[in-house]
Amino acid sequence: MSVMPPLIAHSQLPPEQGAIRTRCFHPMGTFVEFKKEEIEQSIPERFEKIVQTFSDRIAVKTMHNTLTYDELNMAANRLARAILARRGAENEPVAIFLEDSALVIIAILAILKAGKIFVVIDPSFPKERINYLLEDSKAKLFVTNKGGFLTAKLHCRQGNQLLNMDELDSDLTSENLRLCLSPDILAVLVYTSGSAGRPKGVMQNHRNILHTVMRDTNTVNISPYDRLSLLRSNGTSGAISDLFDGLLNGAAVYPYTILKEGLAHLSNWLIQEKITIYNSVSSSFRQFLNLLSEEKFPHLRLMYVGGETIYKNDVDLYKKHFANKSVLVVRMGCGEAGKVCQYLIDKKTEIRDNEVPVGYPHEDLKILLLDDAGKEVAIGAVGEIAIKSRYLSPGYWRMPERTKAAFVSDPTGGDERIYLSGDLGRMASDGCIFHLGRKDSRVKIRGFQVEVVEIENVFLKHQGVKEAIVISQEDHSGESRLVAYWVPNRWPWPTVSELRRHLGKELPNYMVPSVFVALKAMPVMPSGKLDRHALPGPDNSRPELDNLYVPPKNPIEEKLVEIWEDMLGIKQVGIHDTFSDLGGHSLLATQVISRVIMTFKVELPMNYLLNSPTVAEMAVVISEYQNKILGGNDLQWIVRALESLSDEEAERLLADQREIQDSKDRYE
Repeated sequence: MSVMPPLIAHSQLPPEQGAIRTRCFHPMGTFVEFKKEEIEQSIPERFEKIVQTFSDRIAVKTMHNTLTYDELNMAANRLARAILARRGAENEPVAIFLEDSALVIIAILAILKAGKIFVVIDPSFPKERINYLLEDSKAKLFVTNKGGFLTAKLHCRQGNQLLNMDELDSDLTSENLRLCLSPDILAVLVYTSGSAGRPKGVMQNHRNILHTVMRDTNTVNISPYDRLSLLRSNGTSGAISDLFDGLLNGAAVYPYTILKEGLAHLSNWLIQEKITIYNSVSSSFRQFLNLLSEEKFPHLRLMYVGGETIYKNDVDLYKKHFANKSVLVVRMGCGEAGKVCQYLIDKKTEIRDNEVPVGYPHEDLKILLLDDAGKEVAIGAVGEIAIKSRYLSPGYWRMPERTKAAFVSDPTGGDERIYLSGDLGRMASDGCIFHLGRKDSRVKIRGFQVEVVEIENVFLKHQGVKEAIVISQEDHSGESRLVAYWVPNRWPWPTVSELRRHLGKELPNYMVPSVFVALKAMPVMPSGKLDRHALPGPDNSRPELDNLYVPPKNPIEEKLVEIWEDMLGIKQVGIHDTFSDLGGHSLLATQVISRVIMTFKVELPMNYLLNSPTVAEMAVVISEYQNKILGGNDLQWIVRALESLSDEEAERLLADQREIQDSKDRYE
């Protein structure tokens, strides 16, 4: 046991980075180094040793469940035995159909304990995408519960089996299985958007996941006293490493679903739960920062952000709202190589340019910048980021040619491999890396890796679409968004509403473009190739939707329209336009709702407003809330409201209130 953090690879860091790193440890002052030889085991073996030491400590705490390490281990053991009884000991994929985070974590551990490969299936994905993931992974067993049973059953085919966690055999023992599992066997398939027009499964084995955890543990000194937030989607590589950073160190993991609970409540939750390590994608962190007032978060010691670009303004807000002892950690990584570099920022760090560097390479790997011929570029020149390591992904599931193209052998004859990331970057003279975007068509949207080719392929399946191009572009607030340019082949044109429905049948929400721009023809260069620079910028007018524009009719609707227009960057919002049809997404929805709550002083559960996707529906919810709070019945509320309104406003509001009451009467 060590009080001060180990000085691993400090010689590779400039003095200011080394000084910040030396301060990165929990106030309790205890830290146990994750030794290199400990990656030569399975994840269950490491986890079960942690359970022996910290059996009564909290392992997972959600809004509805709290599990100690002992409880988590016993639940996973029982489920693992049920999995083995159904499928035997073969190292094969098992699909997880669950929404509750605590149950997902139990299922992940159980599948690993049974020597199998876990594949997390988000039940909110479109039916076509779920079917593809199941078909490609060849998962024969689906782990679910009563809540997800019907959804899982819809996707069952001949030969598939369902395992309901709520109906496990009472005779199953909760003792450790003690299977002898090699660190080389596969542990997980993480599906990302594919450049070939279909998702690809990135494989990771036990050793590589343990190696990533070792890097994190020894770099920022994760201890059993830490409490880690788990904010990302369960099926992403980032969420998996965040989970095991906690569970393989005896720390507590605290899942929080931003879409359900909202960004507005995240601040209080972090303080109340005394979270010490925050993890999220950059866009979520940025939107969270923009909602803060003067909170200082006394327990937070680390904020891990990555997946997208971080800007100087984000750093300025971090310095304003977080305690002096806290450290902001900007990092770059991918499913194929794990976390590869990081940049430590404290209150004294100066950011000179708008874009923040992604930092210095971790130990046990080297970052190369290559030209088109595969040769290293000079310092300061732009090249493709390539990662050289012994701990890269084995490749892509059932895609040997794609694997061969992305993972190449060491030209010097060593036992390391090189992953060609497709990202562009440049290296400063001190080894610091700056990320400069994608070489190919892959982009990052709200932390998700997206191949625009996949979107374009689905787009072109619509009979009314002749050509389609999708690009990533910053919106009015500086966030990355998908913009679709398309050429129709019939009149009347398909509406944006129709195009969204078409894409949403096969793609998850984050892959549906925010903006659609119709063109008579795609701009081309003299060579005949698409001239991307000549694509017109989208305007901020209301898109062409299925429904006609209807203006606001009362003060509540007028204020809501003002909020929606400001947040969406659209000039004209109709009261019956749905938030998604206007280009809104889940993270932006939480910002809008937070603004609505602050503007109207309503204390409503997030879901009440999330389930009101139009201005008109949201206005009814707010009006009904005000009725109850201000007088208990409609008449008293109207009388009080009329006192503060002009004659014209009062007449409009009274007419609207009568309309609402008439609707209630008809419904009842």
